[in-house]
This record gives sequence, structure tokens and C-alpha cells, in this order.
Amino acid sequence: MYTRDITSEYIESSLEYPVVTLLGPRQSGKTTLARETFPDKPYFLLETPDIRQAAEADPKGFLSQLPDGAILDEIQRVPILLSYIQGIVDESQKPGMFILTGSHQPDLQQVINQSLAGRTAMLTLLPLALSELKQTEVTLDAYDCIWRGSYPRLHQFGLKPDRFFNGYLQTYVERDVRAMINLTDLSRFQQFLTLMAGRVGQVINYSSLSNDIGVSSTTIKSWISVLKASYILFELPPFFENIRKRVVKSPKLYFTDTGLATFLLGIHNADQVSRDPLRGNLYENMIILEVLKSLLNQGKRPDLYFYRDSNGNEVDLLVRTHQGLLPIEIKSSATFNPQFLKGIKQFRQASPACLEDAYVLYNGSDRLQVDNVKVRNILVDALEGV
Repeated sequence: MYTRDITSEYIESSLEYPVVTLLGPRQSGKTTLARETFPDKPYFLLETPDIRQAAEADPKGFLSQLPDGAILDEIQRVPILLSYIQGIVDESQKPGMFILTGSHQPDLQQVINQSLAGRTAMLTLLPLALSELKQTEVTLDAYDCIWRGSYPRLHQFGLKPDRFFNGYLQTYVERDVRAMINLTDLSRFQQFLTLMAGRVGQVINYSSLSNDIGVSSTTIKSWISVLKASYILFELPPFFENIRKRVVKSPKLYFTDTGLATFLLGIHNADQVSRDPLRGNLYENMIILEVLKSLLNQGKRPDLYFYRDSNGNEVDLLVRTHQGLLPIEIKSSATFNPQFLKGIKQFRQASPACLEDAYVLYNGSDRLQVDNVKVRNILVDALEGV
């Protein structure tokens, strides 16, 4: 079992708010975390047919049996409960009454914003962070981590990644997509998923994807929106605030689990990852995910960007802090090269908000500091200052 980094934030939120809502992809550990953190609360999985039917048929009666609240798992299945929960918590004024989990973002968040605004803390749980994996694994190999991904069940039970992700795609991704949109051609959607894996870490080009798959750009945008809503993909927006040069203004897309990306690419072991043409993109995906998880596990808003100008100068990741923008360059190389600093140096000149401190996160073992840039391996060291 893994002690999740978000646990302290989860508990503190329950001491301040009457409702705590934990969102995240399926199989990221939401149910386990909720039940372990709040073991005395009654638990109801709203995907269970008889429980869902009872809650839908008589929501007021269903909740009346829970005077001290409960854990309501996959709340998006019965969103009508949220309106009744609002009345209950307004009357009781007790913190930590209801613990909610959900796997779909937009519709659920819209209902929550309407019914529970100001009454619920909102947290997001992604699959295991490297710091959590280190609890059971003495050493972590970058390419093995990329290939296996970070889903807790896969690591806890030593499951074969190919079998796990094949089932994950069929039972969760495709089912959730069908529930959210009228998907008439599953084969094209599967082709689209594979193409997205092949373009991980690249700037989105809707026209190119449209031409390759043979559907409209509008359909591509709809499919991407659904995958973001189901926590399969996440978007990294470009930074162009107060930049005088011409810069890229389209976002990049990454997978919320690199194991799913490698499965879609037909990669079957860590050695294949190390030799794949997309090695650098997959490594970049893993590192950006780690920064994202670190912020989410602290309950912080992940204010993350990338930068690229028309001359090809680029910084892989910018983290907005209260002091300014922290630039981070990401390299899969095990050998440091001074050329890694080029994008950071250019961005320092281009943006007045850029901090002097910066990072190069690479796959080597040397710890260096060059021109206020810390060179680190995140698999070995904790990321400081983010």
C-alpha cells in the first residue's frame, strides 16, 4: 500500500469544508484514499445499480439515512444528490460531512459550482508520484517508470502493463467516451488515440489530425475535450504574456499516465522506450507530470506553461510562483551539455517575470549548478522550490 502525498491536504480540507470533492482518472486510487482516510464514514459506490437506482428514485430519502454524511464514490453518476447535499450542509454547518469522488470533469464541476460553491474543497488525485513509488522501490529507472506508468494497482499487484492497459482502454476509456459523446466509429477513435500518443509533447495541429484520421477539426476538438475531461490527456498552454517576440500560441498535449502512451505506441518494455524516437517526448511527459502531481498534492493550482518563439528558442516548462516564472528544461540525456541552458538564457532576456533561478531536469547522476541553474535528476532528488 502507498501513503499518498495528498493525504494531509485531504484531511485539512475536511476540517474546513463540509464537503470535500476528490477528482481524478479512474484507477488513480481515489476510492482507496477516501476509505482509508475516512474509515468511519459509510461508503456508497454510485455505479452499483441498486445503490444508483435508490439514490436517483428518492435522493432526499437516500440522504436522510446519512445524518453524519458519507463517502459517495463516482458522484457524477447521480448529480442530483448535490442539490440536496447543499441543503443538508447549510443546515448542519459541520465540516467533513460528505466525501465525494468523481472521474469526469466538466459536467460534474458545472453542477458542483452551481450547488456547492463555497461549500466544498476541490482536490485532484493523479496516479502515483515518483515520491510515492519510492516507498516500495529502492531505485527507479526512468524508462521503466515511463513504460509501466503510475497506476497504483499495476504496481501494487505487479500486473503486466500490456494486459492492464488493454483492459483499461476497453473498460474505462472507451466506455466513458461513449457515455460522453455519440461515438459512432470506435475504430477511428482508437486510431486517434494512437496518433495522440505519437504526438505526445507536440503543439496541437487540429488540421493535421483531421486529415490523418478523416474526420472534421470540430470532431478532433470534441474528442480531445472528452479525453481531457476523463483525465486521459492534459494540456500545457503556451506562455506569451509581455513577450515582444513572435511566439507559439497553441497548447501542447500530454498523457496523464505515460504507461498508457507507451501501450498505444506498441512499446512493450523499458529498453524499447530508451531506443524509441519519442524517448525525449515521453521523458518530458513524465517530468511535467511529476511537477503537476507535486502541486496538486499540495492543493495548489498548477499554473504551468511552456515557451517557444518563432526562432525555435524554447523552455519546456514554466512554473508560475508568487515570485515569478521558474524555467525548467527537460532532457532525457544522461550527460549534461551546456547547450541545455540556451532556452533558459533566452527566456531570461525575453520575459521580465523570469526568475534567475532555474532547473535542468535530466537523466544523469551529476548534481551541478551553472549560472543559477540547478542540474538535477528528479528520480533521485526531490524537486526544490516548486
